[in-house]
Amino acid sequence: MEEFCGKMENKPKISVLTAVYNAEKFLRVCLDSLMNQTLTDCQFICIDDCSTDGSAEILQEYAKRDARFQVLHTPVNSGIAKTRNLGIKFVCGEYVATLDADDWFAPDALEQAYHALKSADAQCAVFQLVMCDGEGENERLHPIKSDKEQWTGEEAFRLSIDWSLHGLYVTTADMYRHFPFDDASFLYSDENTTHLHYFHSGRVVRCSGCYFYRQHGGSVTHACSVRRFDRMIANWSLKRHFEQLEFQGKQELLNFYELHRWLNIVGCYWYYYQHFAAFTPKEQAEIEALFKKMLQTVEAERIPWREKMKLGYYPFKSYKAFSRAERLYFSLREMVYRLCGKSIAAT
Repeated sequence: MEEFCGKMENKPKISVLTAVYNAEKFLRVCLDSLMNQTLTDCQFICIDDCSTDGSAEILQEYAKRDARFQVLHTPVNSGIAKTRNLGIKFVCGEYVATLDADDWFAPDALEQAYHALKSADAQCAVFQLVMCDGEGENERLHPIKSDKEQWTGEEAFRLSIDWSLHGLYVTTADMYRHFPFDDASFLYSDENTTHLHYFHSGRVVRCSGCYFYRQHGGSVTHACSVRRFDRMIANWSLKRHFEQLEFQGKQELLNFYELHRWLNIVGCYWYYYQHFAAFTPKEQAEIEALFKKMLQTVEAERIPWREKMKLGYYPFKSYKAFSRAERLYFSLREMVYRLCGKSIAAT
C-alpha cells in the first residue's frame, strides 16, 4: 500500500472501491467515469473477483493508461463484501466511496461530495441517486424520503433501514477501517456497513453529485436463487452486532430493528411461496432449515402487538405453524387480489 501511495503525486482526497465480477459489458463506462472526474486527486482501487469474462484484461488496460488505478485480484470468488474488504487494505485517501462495476459517476460527483463533507464538517456525504435501465437510459431521480439536507447519525440510520435514505455515499477512510463490509452472507450483508456508518456519524449530509445506478436482469440480486434468502442472515448479523456493541441502553432502537427484521422474514417466505417450484428438493430443504433457524432468533416481545395480531404476522417459533399461517395468509391475499382484478408483485 505504501509503495502505491508513494507513486501518487499527492495524497488522494478520495479512494474509490470497485468490486468487479464478469462486468465487461458495462465496465468501460464505469472506469471512464472515474478517469473523467473533475476531482483529480483520487485513487481508484478495482478488485477483480475471479471474473471469467474479459473484465480483468479491461482493468489492466486502464491501469496502464492511468496511474491512479490499482488492480487487485481475489484468490477465489468471494462475494462483494470480502472483495471490497480486500480493497480497503490498500486505501490511501482521506475519504472512501464505492462504485459498482455496472454503474457510473457524473463527472463532478466526487468533487461535490468532497466539498459537502468539508463545508459541513460531516462524516458522510450522500449522492443524488439516478436510476437507469439496462441500457443506461430512462433516467429518473430516486427520492430521499426526507425533507432535510442533513441528519444526525441516528436519524440517518433509521431512514436507511427501509432505504428511505439510500446507501450510496462517501465517508471517511477511518470509518471503513473501523467498520468494514459485513461478510456474514454472500449477498446483502455488505449493506449492514451502510447502517453502521450512518449510525456512527456525527453528521450525514446530502451532496449534489450524481451516482447513476443501472438496473438490469443480469444482476445477481435479480436471479431466482437460494442466495435471495441471504437477506435473513444479513439482518441477523446486524442485530447481533448491535446487541453486542452499539445499542446497549437503546432498547427502542432494538425494538425498531427487530420489527424490520421480522417483516423481512415474512417477505422472504412470500418469495419462497411464489417460487417454490423453481427450487430443487435439496434447495427447498436448505431454505426451510434457514427459516427454522431464523424463527428461533426472533424476539417476539420486541414486536408490537398491533403487528403480531395481523394474519400472517405472528412470530411462531415452530416452522410448521409459521409456514401454515403464511400459506393461509398468502393464499387469501391472492384470492382477494384476483377478485379485485389486481396482481401481486413479489417482495
